[in-house]
Amino acid sequence: MTKRLESIGEFHSLREKLSARPAGETVIRVCSTGCRALGALDVCDALEAQVSERGLAESVRVIRAGCLGYCAAAVAVAISPQDIFYGGVKAEDAPEIIEHVQAGKVVERLCCTTEAGPVAAAKDLPFFAHQDRRVLGNCGVVDPCSLSDAIAHGAYGSLAKALADMSPEGVIEEVVASGLRGRGGAGFPTGIKWRFARAAEGAPKFVVCNADEGDPGAFMDRALLEGDPHLVIEGMILGGYAIGAAKGFIYVRAEYPIAIEHAQIALDQARQAGLLGENILGSGLDFDAEIRKGAGAFVCGEETSLIASIEGRRGMPRPRPPFPAVAGLFGKPTNINNVETWANVPRIVADGGQAYAQVGTEGSKGTKIFALAGKVVNTGLVEAPMGTTLRQIVFDIGGGIPGGRAFKAAQMGGPSGGCVPAEHLDVPLDYDSVKEIGAIMGSGGLIVLDEDTCVVDLARFFTDFVQKESCGQCVPCRIGARRMLEILTRITEGQGEDGDIDQLVRLGEMIQEGSLCGLGQTAPNPVLSTIRYFRDEYEAHIIDKRCPANVCEALMAFTIAPELCKACGLCKKACPVAAITGEKDVVHVIDQDTCIKCGICRESCPFDAVIAGQPQTVGGH
Repeated sequence: MTKRLESIGEFHSLREKLSARPAGETVIRVCSTGCRALGALDVCDALEAQVSERGLAESVRVIRAGCLGYCAAAVAVAISPQDIFYGGVKAEDAPEIIEHVQAGKVVERLCCTTEAGPVAAAKDLPFFAHQDRRVLGNCGVVDPCSLSDAIAHGAYGSLAKALADMSPEGVIEEVVASGLRGRGGAGFPTGIKWRFARAAEGAPKFVVCNADEGDPGAFMDRALLEGDPHLVIEGMILGGYAIGAAKGFIYVRAEYPIAIEHAQIALDQARQAGLLGENILGSGLDFDAEIRKGAGAFVCGEETSLIASIEGRRGMPRPRPPFPAVAGLFGKPTNINNVETWANVPRIVADGGQAYAQVGTEGSKGTKIFALAGKVVNTGLVEAPMGTTLRQIVFDIGGGIPGGRAFKAAQMGGPSGGCVPAEHLDVPLDYDSVKEIGAIMGSGGLIVLDEDTCVVDLARFFTDFVQKESCGQCVPCRIGARRMLEILTRITEGQGEDGDIDQLVRLGEMIQEGSLCGLGQTAPNPVLSTIRYFRDEYEAHIIDKRCPANVCEALMAFTIAPELCKACGLCKKACPVAAITGEKDVVHVIDQDTCIKCGICRESCPFDAVIAGQPQTVGGH
């Protein structure tokens, strides 16, 4: 669309027109963001070619959509109104898919398989059936590069309502009534935050969208910006209207090129249509927004560091107060929320704060998006009401642990979060309950661990991450995290000493209490939570010099199983220290005294003949 909308009435007329879809139209939606790595764009090209060749352009439409959520089924394709869901689609499947669309049939081999067999309809798949996709309702549905499609599915309707019928204070009161808490990690009440910013003296005021999502395994904010950018922009405009800000910034890490591309297209389209910029919909509201790219510093997820980065300075936190609501960007009142928080606002305005508050728990309202990853069958983007249990997420939606292995724990909240063990599978996932067991909700990263995961090595991994990402400004974080990493590394290398566990606890508590910003204050969480629930594994590493999960190679011995060895010589050739002996047609042997436990022999053996086990089980070594 190219015509600028001059009034709210014009907007409603356009929305009514765009919402009237042709009768009998079939829409094929292909996940074209995260699934690109597996050839999604080739699938789109092939489907579009088939539609063109068969003369179906008037009745079949192919949309290059955002994330459909079911990442385990990539490349994912959804067909409506038939409600057909396909997984693992390749470009060569396009002719068969279009042929079956014409015939009104289902390509059964492309349907996702459950215990009950192949399932054609998305609503019947456990992954979707147990979710409540509200914020993600249009992600994977709308064309993220089409304003017309977004408006047809409800975009900017809440903005029109607010400009026509609500005062700025009225918008804030609805957000307060909703009970919405910030989805970026801290969980501060959003409406209260907006009140502070509106009441603050000084002009101009700013709103900022924090899209600096840096947790390993987390991709919630990225998927929202990629799949439904107009929802986030609409939330920001409503926030600007509420607090009296005329300018907004979307701070997104440069490693998200698709999110940046789609967000920029959405901004340009909204501005051209009169939904962004001066005199929005003829209401007198002026609000514009632009993108600022971050260089990938994890610490810039902290709001004062983010502000410094937008201003062109090194991303480092500063002491608070003053808080950004009083003195933020360029020293002016600033309201910062993350992507998911902004994306909740249009629904609150549309339905009212009280209706929104009917979902969730007493202290945590609405739904929460989780990036479900790790040792789970159904990886993907999950949205469920606050208070849904970890068991429901992992087993009902996630399908449980692959290979029949046991659930061990879930790392919640990324490097800043904690390890939640099996004994707390029935904990409701809300801000307060999760905090009580030593974890945090965080932005929604949820990494599932099975029985083959070493929690000591996991703690070392996350500590290594935060130590590298520390800005280095304060001593507790800069030095303390490094000391913790050194101790954890020694333990995983078989050099752990008596007293190391207590030293880790003391260091962790000191870092929590003395660090300047949230990065340092939460950096010890993975270590402290794993010690709290898996102290016996730390003791096994230190006292018994063994890794119960057979992960830490320095605490393992590599042997060759005679019944599996083909005497091919590949392991012998790969060994960097000549620890393997054996001739052609003679079973090879690893000298335990020479072996440096690098694991290259196991990687190079095509017959899985190299076995990793505990040292004491191998000839006394």
